[in-house]
Order: sequence, then structure tokens, then C-alpha cells
Amino acid sequence: MRFILIAVIFLLGLLDLFIGLSFLFDPQVTAASAGFSIEPITTTGIATIRADMTAFFCVSAVCMMWGAWRGNADLLLVPAGLFGTAMVVRIASIVIDGPGPSYLMPIVVEAAHFAALLAAWRFLPHHRLEELS
Repeated sequence: MRFILIAVIFLLGLLDLFIGLSFLFDPQVTAASAGFSIEPITTTGIATIRADMTAFFCVSAVCMMWGAWRGNADLLLVPAGLFGTAMVVRIASIVIDGPGPSYLMPIVVEAAHFAALLAAWRFLPHHRLEELS
């Protein structure tokens, strides 16, 4: 079970790293074509997409891959918090603004990440305070 969770988390991390780097190197195309439905109006919008989306996906990816590689479940709480928050806020947005044309897939992806990360956090080892000192 542990090996499967480690593999799943590492592969999801690789996917997220690819998405994050895509936002870094080609934010307009990635934002418009990857199902994100984001259209920047100005260069400030492009910079915001580049910075925020790259940070979200690359930080998540590094924590997921490093946590899986090192067998440190504590590192998985960072991406779990990011994806869980994104999922809850996206659902709140549906309640507030109504569903959009492609609203379901991002929620499914975020929920899958969140569930996999929580399962891995539950089954992988944690670092204890006495180990750190």
C-alpha cells in the first residue's frame, strides 16, 4: 500500500511540475488551453498568471515529490492544504456565481489530489520532534 501511495503522489507531483513549468514558460497558452479558462487582459495579468499558477503547482509538486521520495508525510500537508483550499473555494464559487461550462473537471482533479495526499499522509511515516533535535 505504501509503495502505491508513494508512486501515485510522485506521479501527481510530476504532472503538477509539468503544469507549473508550462505556466512559467507559456502562461497565455497554458491558461487558455489547459481547461483553466483564464484570459489575461494586460501584461500584469500575464505576470499574475505566471507567478501565481507557477507557485501553486511547482510548490505543490516539489513538496509532493520530496515527501514521497523521502517518505516524509509531513511535507504532504502543504499541497493537501493548497488543493483542499482550491477545491472548497471553487465549490463556494459555484454556489455564489453558479456553475460554468467546464466547472466539474477542476473539482475532480483537486479532490483526487486532496484524497491521495491525505491517504498518503495517513500511511507514510511522520518526523517526530525528537528526531529533529
